[in-house]
Amino acid sequence: MNINSDFLKGIGSKIIEFRDENNQTQNDISFLTGIENSEISRYEQGKINMTISTFLKFAQALNVHPKQLCDFNFEIGKYGKMD
Repeated sequence: MNINSDFLKGIGSKIIEFRDENNQTQNDISFLTGIENSEISRYEQGKINMTISTFLKFAQALNVHPKQLCDFNFEIGKYGKMD
């Protein structure tokens, strides 16, 4: 249970959800964002951290407001205080 990786996995799940809704492939997202295909997969799995710039590229490519990528159940209280 890691706050950062769990949050990134939540964003990754939303990327997949919107990509599927839009009938877009990882190749489509790669073309629109300029991000390598293999990295798209890693972002979707929450395996790598993303910059704000990358986060916004995903939002644009998926044609969603950035806040929609953070619209998932995330119980921050279960993680306790951050160091």
